[in-house]
Amino acid sequence: MPAGTSVARDESTRDRVARSILTNGPSSAAVLAERLELTPAAVRRHLDHLLEEGLVESREERVYGPRGRGRPAKVFVLTDTGRHAFHQAYDDLAATALRFIAEAGGDQAVAEFARRRVAEVEQRYRELVDAAPEDKKAEVLAQVLTADGYAASTAKAAHGEQLCQHHCPVAHVAEQFPQLCEAETEVFARLLGKHVQRLATIAHGDGVCTTHIPGEVPVAPVSHGESARTAR
Repeated sequence: MPAGTSVARDESTRDRVARSILTNGPSSAAVLAERLELTPAAVRRHLDHLLEEGLVESREERVYGPRGRGRPAKVFVLTDTGRHAFHQAYDDLAATALRFIAEAGGDQAVAEFARRRVAEVEQRYRELVDAAPEDKKAEVLAQVLTADGYAASTAKAAHGEQLCQHHCPVAHVAEQFPQLCEAETEVFARLLGKHVQRLATIAHGDGVCTTHIPGEVPVAPVSHGESARTAR
């Protein structure tokens, strides 16, 4: 096989590894190997190359809730450089404009701008989310977010589920102006009709923007004795 063909194949596979991390969030070498149907040795070789280039970094897996025995697994996440390689929209003009708004009108003016920015998004998403069954609303929201470039997914979690956005086109701007994340969270709450909670954001250095969506609170059965006492 010509050397050029081998290099091209390596670069293509390496791109698949990086894109898998972008789409699915922090991933261990073992998970990547299974997901991409590659050998663990091949995945580790590509990860080593991505680490050398500064496109990914390793960190301990973040665990929500009680931690089990043993050391947390090592997972790999994209760096800012890695995200930029996937044409992330680092909008310097937007950051400059927001700085001007903050200087002229303060943080409240920035918050109002952020709310207006997501109002159009809420309007576009509303019909699709409202039409979905109650137990599918978060999944539909993830689908429309993905169509807008956020590579979103849902996962079951204790007492509800999590909405995960593995890519953020405005992460660098949101890093300076968290009002953008806050306005987005408010939109999620209104669309889903629930008090959602943002657990992590890419803008703050996390691998994934994670929003907790509470499930239905189970109603405890009332005993016969309690019913009788209440009736009195």
